[in-house]
Amino acid sequence: MVKRVVICAVLMLALMIGIKDGRMLRVAGLKGSCSVVRTAVDGSQVQACKPGKLEGAPDLRRHGCKDAGGVTGKVEYWNCPAAVVASAGS
Repeated sequence: MVKRVVICAVLMLALMIGIKDGRMLRVAGLKGSCSVVRTAVDGSQVQACKPGKLEGAPDLRRHGCKDAGGVTGKVEYWNCPAAVVASAGS
């Protein structure tokens, strides 16, 4: 009896962690996701974002990205600046 309760508790905990992390929802297509389509020489990227069934496509403006103005079907394209990387001085 105790063994069943422990197994159920572990399964519920794993499910809660998976949903909170968001990976399970993205894989199931319930949450929107983005992927890098092209990386320029200067490090800037073009990302393609697909909407999920529960929410729309991700808004990348808070990451400094600008709407590329292109929407093909349900895919929205964003131009994102290169990441700032700190390096040690000489």
